[in-house]
Amino acid sequence: MTKNITSQTLSRLPMYFNYLDSLPEERKKGNISATAIAEALGLNDVQVRKDLASVSSGGRPKVGYSTAELIGDIGKFLGFANHDRVVVAGMGNFGRAMLEYNGFEAYGFDIVCGFDCNKERVGSSINGKPVRHIDELESFCKENDITIGIITVPETAAQEVCDRMAEAGIRFILNFAAVHLNAPKGVAVHNENISLTLAMLARCSAS
Repeated sequence: MTKNITSQTLSRLPMYFNYLDSLPEERKKGNISATAIAEALGLNDVQVRKDLASVSSGGRPKVGYSTAELIGDIGKFLGFANHDRVVVAGMGNFGRAMLEYNGFEAYGFDIVCGFDCNKERVGSSINGKPVRHIDELESFCKENDITIGIITVPETAAQEVCDRMAEAGIRFILNFAAVHLNAPKGVAVHNENISLTLAMLARCSAS
């Protein structure tokens, strides 16, 4: 059922999950069609039907999907029940916001610790989560089996932090620093440049 799933489909699945999960509880007890989801999200119904069929076998002609089961199937495929532990390097405003936000847990992620090199920040606690010195990153990650890291440090420090995370056993890195990172084989890096994304959005809106 999940064979040959495309990156485009993978990128849309969280959108379907968010929409379905936001429905009133009464609607979650009934059925929903791919066409209804497509109309609500402004997407092509054929594409939505194909996307859903790649992760769920519960769809029936003229009936649709059990809404609750579809939410479960998408969530299971995306790993939202796994509760992976995550660390954040860089306790500036953005990094602090990551620790303060509680919404990640609904998607299977638990941010457990922040790291920084600023002595005024090290030793503090944000939303009940400790802030440790960056030199403790490797030992903490290995002791707690951390495989996901988020980088919110300045551009000049991002590559060094990336290297440290790789050495610590982290295999998936979300990078918010506006710089390309070189990671060793076996470490996946996703670069999220907010300024570039805004620029692309503005250009698309103007065209």
